[in-house]
Amino acid sequence: MQSRDVTQKDNDTQRRVTVDAARAGARLDQVLAEALDGMSRSRLKQLIEGGHVRRAGEVIGSPAAKVAAGEAYEVTIPAPVDAAPVGQAIPLDILYEDDELIVIDKPAGLVVHPAPGNSDRTLVNALIAHCGDSLAGIGGEKRPGIVHRLDKETSGVMVAAKTAATHANLVAQFSARSVDRAYHAIVWGMPEPGAGEIEGAIGRHPKNRKKMAVRENGGKYALTRYKTLSVYGGGLASFIECRLATGRTHQIRVHLSHRGHPLLGDPKYGRTSARREAVSRLDPDTKARLGAFSRQALHAHRLGFTHPKTCQHIDFTTTLPSSMGELKKILEAL
Repeated sequence: MQSRDVTQKDNDTQRRVTVDAARAGARLDQVLAEALDGMSRSRLKQLIEGGHVRRAGEVIGSPAAKVAAGEAYEVTIPAPVDAAPVGQAIPLDILYEDDELIVIDKPAGLVVHPAPGNSDRTLVNALIAHCGDSLAGIGGEKRPGIVHRLDKETSGVMVAAKTAATHANLVAQFSARSVDRAYHAIVWGMPEPGAGEIEGAIGRHPKNRKKMAVRENGGKYALTRYKTLSVYGGGLASFIECRLATGRTHQIRVHLSHRGHPLLGDPKYGRTSARREAVSRLDPDTKARLGAFSRQALHAHRLGFTHPKTCQHIDFTTTLPSSMGELKKILEAL
């Protein structure tokens, strides 16, 4: 086998491995471990499942995939992430703050905590800069203060803890499903019935490890309640509210896509037949304007919980960001 560095990009290292005839039919993770000095098989398994290995431009997400002679694999090795995030002066839209916690309106595009590919410029870095050293160690070294998360391109209200006792209390409330969470979403089509529940266990997609899916076998129980608030273009799209009874990864996005009503702008779960059919009914100008919306149309509208110190219920609501507001105006004109 041949292995060589291809290039470096944003401090990530790319390695290229070409399979020789002697290794044909072997497992991908085993072949890569033998070819790449200093890389354990377990680490390569993580990279494969994380979507960091490609063959001819296609992500190969199964460590057990069998290789063939002559195939070339490109492995992207993310730059190391500092063990302890550092504070960075990033503006925060603060809805409420006291000595125990802070509530913010997170913008789309802001990652919650450092991870491979997003080593800094995250909400955690902003919180450390704002709260100071008091945040260190609360809830884990790499995610200080973080109680729950929103996807990078999902906007809306979030709470973070400023003390260990408050962190433990809030985590327990989320685990007990006693936190009131409501989301606003714009979806393709018109859900039938107009209000109801979507139930289905969610686990890793069987063919794409970077996605989640509703699974008949395996996965974790998930329940999303929804109601339709507005319908546009005679059923072309709808504005809905979703409430989470559980909190699985990508839950709303997966459940709505599975039901046939993916979020507008969702690059991961939005490429469905329902979307293609709806888009085919649009005039070119409207199609172009909607196509310019480059994030999933999902906003964490409301968050209510019991304050760990005062034991009083507090509730926070946020308005739609301007990007989603403009999207609604385009649809309202249909």
